[in-house]
Amino acid sequence: MGISLRPQHLKRYRDLAVLAAKYGRPDLVKEVGLEDAIDRPREGAREVTPEGEALAADLERMGPTYIKLGQLLSTRSDLLPEKYLEALTRLQDNVKPFSFAEVEEIVTSELGVRISKAFAEFDSTPIAAASIGQVHRARLRDGREVAVKVQRPGIRETITEDLDALEEIAGWADSHSALGRQYQLGKMLDEFRKSLVRELDYRQEAQNLVTLGANLAEFDRLVVPRPVEAYTTSRVLTMDYVRGIKISKLSPITKLELDARELAGQLFRAYLQQILIDGFFHADPHPGNVFLTEDGRVALIDLGMVAHVAPRLQEHLIQLLLAVSEGRSDDATTYSLRIAEKTDAYDEAGYARAVADLVARHQDVTMKQVAVGRIMLELFNLSGRSGVRMPPELAMLGKTLLNLDQVGWLLDPEFNPNEAIRESAADIMQRRLAKSLSPGNLFGNLLEMKDFAERMPGRLNRMMDAVANNELELKVNAFDENKLLSGFQKIANRITLGLVMAALIIGAAMLMQVPTSFRILGYPGLAIIFFFIAAMGGVALMGQILRDDRRA
Repeated sequence: MGISLRPQHLKRYRDLAVLAAKYGRPDLVKEVGLEDAIDRPREGAREVTPEGEALAADLERMGPTYIKLGQLLSTRSDLLPEKYLEALTRLQDNVKPFSFAEVEEIVTSELGVRISKAFAEFDSTPIAAASIGQVHRARLRDGREVAVKVQRPGIRETITEDLDALEEIAGWADSHSALGRQYQLGKMLDEFRKSLVRELDYRQEAQNLVTLGANLAEFDRLVVPRPVEAYTTSRVLTMDYVRGIKISKLSPITKLELDARELAGQLFRAYLQQILIDGFFHADPHPGNVFLTEDGRVALIDLGMVAHVAPRLQEHLIQLLLAVSEGRSDDATTYSLRIAEKTDAYDEAGYARAVADLVARHQDVTMKQVAVGRIMLELFNLSGRSGVRMPPELAMLGKTLLNLDQVGWLLDPEFNPNEAIRESAADIMQRRLAKSLSPGNLFGNLLEMKDFAERMPGRLNRMMDAVANNELELKVNAFDENKLLSGFQKIANRITLGLVMAALIIGAAMLMQVPTSFRILGYPGLAIIFFFIAAMGGVALMGQILRDDRRA
């Protein structure tokens, strides 16, 4: 893929080149005085360094696409040094709001009716503003209080331009660099594009709210706002207004009045259900997206970013989480390899030692000391160093749990996630079993059995006829026998040529003692000829061996 010379792309190339020069060279970072650490993080959290904060600030200045990209990179400890990850995890896209006149224009064009006709009240001042959109409080004609999210003007065009520039760079890197080929940057960017495009469609977020609300209906201490379908389009999302405050802004007095342990436990169990049973989870539960309502419940908002977990991966994740929580490092290694892909650089002994060390360091500690999400991200990191490629879902899961750990710590610093996983294991397995016995799954299995029963007589008849006619064959594709025989023949040829050259050398040495009038350079001529033939054969054999080895 070529590099575009469009002015918009050239600007992005320059910005990315500046980032690479600034953060890819430690000596340059030191020269600008960023080598000393700033505030110390709480125990168990990743250290926030000046380099990380500076990188986060630069990405925020570059715009929404790069903010989202930074949030994605915060899950890839195999790509970035540890000192940048925590700052990228905390990336927020708080920007200046756009004008109310633009809000009116967008809402009117999307809903097909003026704001004054659609809403009884509509606050002109937004309650929150981000790079993709901003939120206004409003009231419907029936008195229902709602929050209206309006997409920022021109944001789709900006993100499309940024993604096109990044795609060209990723394609070039995949073709011309070892880093691109190793990490398949083009595929990673393609997944990022799909996620970001979905986030730009507010109808998809409305459906996410409906789905998550239905899945978490049994949790009485959790709230998911309901969307207003008639007032929702791809650029306008209307949903229930949640009265409350962010978890990160809770005062010590407010925390004393809460049943913090129950709230943290129910929130954690709800995410275990989302990930391990439903296979659909809210992927961005950072403290800014989690509210404490006036009636003491926890509200999950902003479902633009969600993720899915396949059923087979869910089973292996259950086994992996239980193994880690119970300190079974051997089982943790086994289950992690079941969800991963081994590369040519796989180091079996090194990987087993690294997993054992990880499990031992996080055994029987409290939320104040450890984060489950951090464990998953550390596992992702050490897997990359040991030649094991984890599925991308594990990185997203680690980021989700890391944010969830922060929320849980804010609610109850003594909450123990390992204990919660062990206590929930039996219930999770029962519910997964009940889900597998659903009418739809049973009906599908019955159809497969019906097809099997219908085809069985014909298959048996063909098998018995083949046995009776002595036509039964068993094909084994364990290896390519033709290639194996060719290899044996090459070995035999080389051995034979080596014996011939050895015989020539021995014969020439014996002829050196025989007097003769035919001499070359003062030595018996026939002996010199034999030596020359043996030398030429040895050079030819060595050249063939080196050529074949290089080709292999």
